[in-house]
Amino acid sequence: MNNKASGSQITLGGLEPLRSSIFGISEYSNRIKLHNELHARPHELLTPPMQVSQLALLSDSRLVKDELNLIAQLCDRYSVTPPAADARHFSAEFSSFHFTWERHTEFSMYTFFVSMPFETPFTEPAIKYVAKEWLESLPGEVIAATHLAIEAKDRPHRSLEGLSMLFASNTVIGAKVAAGSAVVWTDNTIHPDGFARILVQDVDLRRRQAGRLVQRLLEIETYRMMALIPVTMARNYLPELARFDQQLAELTTNNCGLQSHASEQQLLDQLTRLAAEIESIAATTNQRFNASAAYYKIVKMRITELREQRIQGLQMFHEFMEQRLSPAMATCDSVNSNLELLSTRVARASALLRTRVDITMEGQTRDLLASMDKRAKLQLRMQETVEGLSVVVLSYYLLGMTGYALKAIKTLGLPINVEIATGVAIPIVLGVVFVAVRRLRRRAAND
Repeated sequence: MNNKASGSQITLGGLEPLRSSIFGISEYSNRIKLHNELHARPHELLTPPMQVSQLALLSDSRLVKDELNLIAQLCDRYSVTPPAADARHFSAEFSSFHFTWERHTEFSMYTFFVSMPFETPFTEPAIKYVAKEWLESLPGEVIAATHLAIEAKDRPHRSLEGLSMLFASNTVIGAKVAAGSAVVWTDNTIHPDGFARILVQDVDLRRRQAGRLVQRLLEIETYRMMALIPVTMARNYLPELARFDQQLAELTTNNCGLQSHASEQQLLDQLTRLAAEIESIAATTNQRFNASAAYYKIVKMRITELREQRIQGLQMFHEFMEQRLSPAMATCDSVNSNLELLSTRVARASALLRTRVDITMEGQTRDLLASMDKRAKLQLRMQETVEGLSVVVLSYYLLGMTGYALKAIKTLGLPINVEIATGVAIPIVLGVVFVAVRRLRRRAAND
């Protein structure tokens, strides 16, 4: 079978080479990238017993190159192939630990896996096998730090007293997960070393299943913290929003008692300033609140994927999150909703006031036009009066000139009665002047 496809081949992992065209049909330029999104952050294949440490660091996207350079330095130290310059995910086996790096929009996750037996979880965490000076050089700020330990299935089941010792007498929550294939406990507390703790008891986990479970548990911890970032900001804005609401109510009430255009303009200026303050806060918080809602949605989805079963006497993950995390998220939703509602109400109040101002201005315009019309009529009457006077004046001068002409003719010897001829010329001159003035006015009006 002849293959018409041509062009450079792209090989990805264990996949078959993909060509730039198929049967001579050109491919969409981002097809490979879109396809690989399904495999962008694969879970690891894990075999208990194992200890895992993860750091989630808030960092600007401009620091990705610095992160890749540091990972390359770590790879050089252990003679491992470094990640590509445009990588967003990296996974490699080092001499004493396995390492993965994931770059997200706002943060990066560094995860270290150590597979070896241990007697007491969390005393020798996986991160202790990593050079301290390298960890100290990582860019960003820690938003989540977690130690996770997976105990082997032959390990005796831990009692509540034993769990209390591991979690420093804090309140422990837990559940059977993955259809009973494992048991998970945590106290959702940051311990003196700065890390949270999660303990997993293997019951019947497969390697791939263990990797998915660890990934979900660590993502719950990280995304929970990311979702909580705007909570303090939201609580700080609550008094501000209450003040805005009271101010808007007063301005709306004042709108009903305005008596002058100046007071209307003053109220409109106050509404405009209030709208600017609200929009400024909305612009500052909107992206953060939307991101928080997205992270919270992921947390709930990951908890659902755990498929929890109750352990007698312990609160389950979804119950704890519903009781502790949901109120904080409700506060963010409330502030975000109040901002949108206030913005809508201010816009509506401004529209009502502008309508009132427009009506007032229309009334003033109407009165001005009526005044102008009255003046125009008065001007027309005055013009007609002046026109009549001008006819008389012009006629007077024309008659005077006519009299002089008649006298000159009589002096030449013609028998003319100057007085009678002048009297006869009066109506003729008046008529000619009147018609001439009317024609001039019409011509001027037409021009």
